[in-house]
Amino acid sequence: MSSSDLADLLAVGFSEPIRDPLWGNIFLSPGLARIAASAPFAKLGRIKQLGPAYLVYPGATHTRRAHSIGVFHMARRLAWALAAKGQLDFCSPGGLRAFLVAALCHDLGHFPFAHSLKELPLAAHETLAAREILDEPLRGLVEASEVDPAFAAAIVDESLPDGGNRELRFFRGLLSGVLDPDKLDYLSRDAFFCGVPYGAQDGDFILQRVAVGPGGALAIEERGLMSVEHLLFAKYLMYRSVYWHDGVRSATAMIKKAIFSALEAGVLRSEELYGLDDDSFYAKLRGIDFPPFALARQVFDGRLYETVLDLPFEASDRRQARLLDLGERQRFEAELAAEAGTGPLDLVVDIPEPVSFEADLPVLRAPLPSGLRLPPTRFSESPTVFSPPVVEGFARSLRRLRVFASSPSPRLEGALAEAFRR
Repeated sequence: MSSSDLADLLAVGFSEPIRDPLWGNIFLSPGLARIAASAPFAKLGRIKQLGPAYLVYPGATHTRRAHSIGVFHMARRLAWALAAKGQLDFCSPGGLRAFLVAALCHDLGHFPFAHSLKELPLAAHETLAAREILDEPLRGLVEASEVDPAFAAAIVDESLPDGGNRELRFFRGLLSGVLDPDKLDYLSRDAFFCGVPYGAQDGDFILQRVAVGPGGALAIEERGLMSVEHLLFAKYLMYRSVYWHDGVRSATAMIKKAIFSALEAGVLRSEELYGLDDDSFYAKLRGIDFPPFALARQVFDGRLYETVLDLPFEASDRRQARLLDLGERQRFEAELAAEAGTGPLDLVVDIPEPVSFEADLPVLRAPLPSGLRLPPTRFSESPTVFSPPVVEGFARSLRRLRVFASSPSPRLEGALAEAFRR
């Protein structure tokens, strides 16, 4: 099918409005509206997008349901922008509809704190989302929307085989890449609800400058380089000010220690966490008599541990590097607590997972005055201050080793100084 026909497909039949505070009216097709009204999708409305961030930023109570609808909106606009430029001739109507379903349903596998618990032996939320798409009731609803559930699931979950399908690989890269609809929504949405100015993206400008580049990958026109620079800096500032704020990290570390302890002790099985929303997650942890769950209950009640140590994480420092292993981390916490004369649940060590600032997408250069068009280059080779070392520096500067405690004391400070002395 021609790109112009696909552009028409994306413009017609979207008659069901949803009012969104960020993007205004978002229109779903009747079939997509039925998916958005399903029980699995409704569950996302009971999971806060930013978990415990509302304890620091009271406005951050927006949900994964709202975010998912926003991702669908940006995915539809992104696909239309490419189709209107005549660049989707290799795509099929069924593949394009599957991409829209995947964008809407990409977070269906989320459970509370899923991003924060990535280090634990839990299934990836993309894998769980794919299972939801392939199971009833969503399977039937997806098929009724003229979409192959297996194709939509494979776009979401990259661990599923692609069978060498060019269209599938393209839509995967479109949904999860440098300028993907997920980032375009969550950076702007999270900034909006937290009341900070850092994350807002110029979506209109980005959509004017995207293109399909070499090898069928999403590319950016040279005049759009600033949009990639803006996204990188916005992501950095949102991590620094919101996602990895020390209060948010304190809550995250307390929850992680409670869940890890429960999994290690056999008090919880990983499968018991899947499918939970915030209320059922809290109810489960409140209802089990297990001492480490006191940490989670304190988070639920807004009583966060205070920061008693904050250092740049140095992977080359063996004292720090060994703490990447959660078992070693708990042993260290117990030793430190003994030195400080406090209980092992009275302090937690936090090291965030590595954060990626992927940016090396193709750049389509503007023609010279002579009309000669230079071959595409890469973002890393373009005239930008965001060289690979700078981007690496972003990630390195954000990642910090912190220790949080219920009751700071001189004895604890002395034990920490001894443990991490230079």
